[in-house]
Amino acid sequence: MKHLSTGAWLAILAQFGFGAKAIFIKLAYAAHSTLDAVTLLALRMIFSLPFFLLMVWWARRQAGDTPAAPLTKRDWWLVLFLAFVGYYLSSFLDFWGLQYITAALERLILFTNPTFVVLLSALFLSVRITRRVALALVVSYAGLVLAYWHDLRITDDTGALVKGTLLVLGAALTYAIYLLLGGQLTKRIGSTRFTAYMMLIATVFVLAQFFAIRPLSALDLPMQVYVYCVGLAVFSTAAPVWMMAEALKRLGANDASMIGSVGPIVTIGLGVVFLGESISLLQMLGAALVLLGVSLISMRRTVKKSI
Repeated sequence: MKHLSTGAWLAILAQFGFGAKAIFIKLAYAAHSTLDAVTLLALRMIFSLPFFLLMVWWARRQAGDTPAAPLTKRDWWLVLFLAFVGYYLSSFLDFWGLQYITAALERLILFTNPTFVVLLSALFLSVRITRRVALALVVSYAGLVLAYWHDLRITDDTGALVKGTLLVLGAALTYAIYLLLGGQLTKRIGSTRFTAYMMLIATVFVLAQFFAIRPLSALDLPMQVYVYCVGLAVFSTAAPVWMMAEALKRLGANDASMIGSVGPIVTIGLGVVFLGESISLLQMLGAALVLLGVSLISMRRTVKKSI
């Protein structure tokens, strides 16, 4: 019971961390008008790098005298591809999209990630979409349309809203590709080790992009931006990743994922408090439908795994 309580608190705190990610990003953009996604993402990875290195050390320490599963040449190519698609490209599209849309809409779009996994599985792996899953997809995307309609009604720049939405949809799609292809490798080499490798390689991609297209003077930013970047790296990257991993160990995937459903609600609430974003009945109804649809898909997976 003690472990369950601790695991639940870790999962809840992890969701607050993940939910605050978009808040830190939006606050950083607001603090400096010329700040862009390339520079902000580079700063996030720089400040996160010590924690990624610590994750590698911790993974080796956990292994102890047990030799870690070696990675083949094919594994390394897959790790390289997944780091590019799932951590670099997905993050870049997400950061870029947040320049144009609200934190609440961004979080709801990303939360539909399991629906993209289902669709990709049906398209490329010949996995049949059942009636229940089809209903879950319809409910999820109906909710997303309602949330989008809320933002469409209050925006002064429809073009920016459309652009931001497409960018974040791209982020959700690329991360779904990462989830679809990385599952087996994660099980074989361990989640901590796998995540650490992904983040370290993605950091190389991010910094290579920054130094290729931005001068060093782009880092001459107000201290406030750096404070938000440290918060982004510590409280919305490193800490929640570790807490969620621990919650999964203590609670299992089913209970942890149930708690994870509060994520979009956390972001909506934080957006209202810290960003002054508006909230309406239409938006809350859309969020509820998205949560319901994704929960139907997640519950289906849990039942299937337990058989």
